[in-house]
Amino acid sequence: MSTAQAAINKATYSRFHDAVNTRDLEIISKAIDEVVAPDVRFHTPAPIDATGIQAFKRVWAVLLPAFPDIHVAVEDLIAEGDKVVSRNTVTGTHQGEYRGLAPTGKSVVYQEIFVFRFSDGRIAEVWGVVDLYSQLRQLGAIPGP
Repeated sequence: MSTAQAAINKATYSRFHDAVNTRDLEIISKAIDEVVAPDVRFHTPAPIDATGIQAFKRVWAVLLPAFPDIHVAVEDLIAEGDKVVSRNTVTGTHQGEYRGLAPTGKSVVYQEIFVFRFSDGRIAEVWGVVDLYSQLRQLGAIPGP
């Protein structure tokens, strides 16, 4: 795959990322419809029971009420071939129910890394590693070290 295609994939990812940081579920959902393949394969530790594009949408339907001020800062964005890798720092304040945990009002900062595979200009597959341990420890759901 060409360097030009890798740049296009990076730009497509950036469109999705910009939508996420609006914190507007309607804008995020529209961006997902535009940049994610309907049958996307989603390999992440998400607290959802959906597949394909609905899994993508459900993640944000769960996260936004729980962390209405959520912000995803891209620390590294690397594109090669048909893949884009994003290493992110996520911040937010726990203001709604999340993973069975009542709102705590606590702020969280955690890391995540996602690999997105593109096909026909859309995100076709996603692998993610999210530091849930750190997130849940900061919320008091599990004891710290």
